[in-house]
Amino acid sequence: MGQRVVACAAADAVPWQLVAAIERAGHPKIDADAGLLAGIAPANVAVSHTWSCAADVVIDFSLPGAIPGIAAACVKAGVPLVVATTGLEDLDRKAIAQASRSIPVLQSPSMSLAVNIAMDLVSRAASLLSGVGGRSDVEIMEWHHRHKEDSPSGTALKFGQIVSDAMGQLRVAHGREGRPGARPADEIGYHAIRAGDNPGEHTILFGLDGESLSVNVRATNRDCYARGALAAAAFLVGKPAGLYSMRDVLGLSAS
Repeated sequence: MGQRVVACAAADAVPWQLVAAIERAGHPKIDADAGLLAGIAPANVAVSHTWSCAADVVIDFSLPGAIPGIAAACVKAGVPLVVATTGLEDLDRKAIAQASRSIPVLQSPSMSLAVNIAMDLVSRAASLLSGVGGRSDVEIMEWHHRHKEDSPSGTALKFGQIVSDAMGQLRVAHGREGRPGARPADEIGYHAIRAGDNPGEHTILFGLDGESLSVNVRATNRDCYARGALAAAAFLVGKPAGLYSMRDVLGLSAS
């Protein structure tokens, strides 16, 4: 993802200037030119495990557990932070919340613009269906590449939270087997597929009597996440300290 951010930034209409490319100490690509590594022209920025230069914003695509150190470094430097890492743990979330008291921080379970628009559509559908009464069974299906380590995806869980907030489901089921009995009305079902190189696909199904409604969003490559992160970074520069989301980037927070 770091390589795609570098490549997409070079092709973006916004005049980005790459000033640092950070990896963990001991990574085999340390000292490589970040541009060449991303498959574009030399950027004259070597991949490093340290960061000391001035910057306007940091985009993080790393791993859970790395966030506290990254957030602390951004607070120390007074630089806004976009957290695009998923599968966060409690310590990561606490570090983000603490950092947002000092600097602007944007965190989202997905950087995809389409996914975040789909979340708004799902929220509206869930609210409308809840308002008319009757039963709606909600199932969330997600597909990702074989290398993805967390399951269900953070995006799927966020979709589930959105539905639950609107409709009040109290329990979840992660797949089904054997004879679990009739489906409870207050349940959200999650189904995770890990196969091939799928960069991400989610379907949220509302099953009613006599009809159904599905919201589907699918990535065809990882550039959607890189471009979404760049849009988030452009939004965050100059903002006051606080915790932001992709809803803010899309102007959906007030809706």
